[in-house]
Amino acid sequence: MSIAATQMLVVLTTATALTAACAKPVVVAPPPPEVYVTPVVQRDVPTYLDLVGQTEGDQDVDVRARVEGFLETMTFREGSFVRRGDQLYLIDPKPFEAALAAANADKATAQARLEKANNDVARYTPLVVKQAVSQQELDNARAAQDAARSQVDAGAAAVEKATLDLGYTRVRAPIDGLVGLTKVKPGSLVGRGESTLLTTISQINPIVLRVGVTEADYLRVVKRNPGRTGEDPRAGGIELTLADGSTHPETGTVSNVERAVNASTGTLSLQITFANPSNVVRPGQYGRARLLLETRRNAMLVPQRAVQELQNLRSVAVVGPDNKVRSTTSRSARASSRCG
Repeated sequence: MSIAATQMLVVLTTATALTAACAKPVVVAPPPPEVYVTPVVQRDVPTYLDLVGQTEGDQDVDVRARVEGFLETMTFREGSFVRRGDQLYLIDPKPFEAALAAANADKATAQARLEKANNDVARYTPLVVKQAVSQQELDNARAAQDAARSQVDAGAAAVEKATLDLGYTRVRAPIDGLVGLTKVKPGSLVGRGESTLLTTISQINPIVLRVGVTEADYLRVVKRNPGRTGEDPRAGGIELTLADGSTHPETGTVSNVERAVNASTGTLSLQITFANPSNVVRPGQYGRARLLLETRRNAMLVPQRAVQELQNLRSVAVVGPDNKVRSTTSRSARASSRCG
């Protein structure tokens, strides 16, 4: 090939490349977006308040030693159910039996002195009329009578106290309930300078769930009926969900509301009482209570994914009768929470 032909081929190739580079790319229109349409459902929608809390006995009673002595026996099985009046412990009763015997002896002595004083007064009274004895002797006899009567009363009180102390050596269950582990074993000295804690009994039927309500939730509830502030709580039908996800078969009722909001936590304490006939729920368990606040009648419901949120504004696209889409916007968090 000649040099001229070669130069012409290079020029043609370059021209073809420039022409291809200057051509505009073909723009392919994207397919129309796929839009799903779902009908709006209208029905009554309940609003719930979920609260997490911890259970405790309806009564948690500490059993303490009321007299000083050595613990002789423990007559119950730890973690079992006991009845009111069942004996739990025995403190060595011998010192108290001796104290009771001494108190009875002192009382008998005082009664003998009172009997002598009564006889003296009865004998001196007619003799004073006859002037056989002086009025001074009668007055002395009456004073001795009053003193002897006081000694009898003091002796009776000492006997009663000694009897009570002897009875306290048999420590009994004050209520029906579940008894915990013993804090003191037999052979230990209890009651010296303090009422020694022996064990705790919990009444678990009914069981109490203690929960904390935030200030915002409290205001949300109380503003619905401010006239009932300070009255007896009456909210009922409360569901209890346990740690394993199961629902307690018995519904509960708000039984107590704390007077003031806790400044450190910002919550108001509530007690919710549940029947616990099977004794499944025990003190110290965690659970979630669900309270029904209100039921909105004929609420409009759409799937949650149909709600778009931007800067606290929630919008939903609505297809009108003319098959055109319009957007509706709401600032209400409550309205959006009911969507879906």
